Amino acid sequence: DVQLQASGGGLVQAGGSLRLSCVASGDIFDDYEIGWFRQAPGKEREGVSAIKKGGGTTYYAASVRGRFTISLDRAKKAIYLEMNNLQPNDTAVYYCAADRESVVLPWTNSALYKYVDLWGQGTLVTVSS
Repeated sequence: DVQLQASGGGLVQAGGSLRLSCVASGDIFDDYEIGWFRQAPGKEREGVSAIKKGGGTTYYAASVRGRFTISLDRAKKAIYLEMNNLQPNDTAVYYCAADRESVVLPWTNSALYKYVDLWGQGTLVTVSS
């Protein structure tokens, strides 16, 4: 079974930056959409950013567009989420996830995360004001 290993969370002040990493145990990038969800305390899990199969098209939630950048390194079987200008409302547990088959990219609709195939463990990002 493919596993996803996320890392890179931490505590940062508002305006700061962090980079999250997610390493896959296999080369899944032609078969899976892959990206990041997050869940803040008391809130639903939401899609943050994703890369579509083949590593081309990217998706960003409106709340992070222009501040976050997702990238893929196939040689390292990893994706990254570069997060800049972090704000307190970015505080959440961030989850790496991959989905094999989807008519609608799960990251684009908060109701669809339940159908995502693979999940890594979460990594906590805390942004202080």
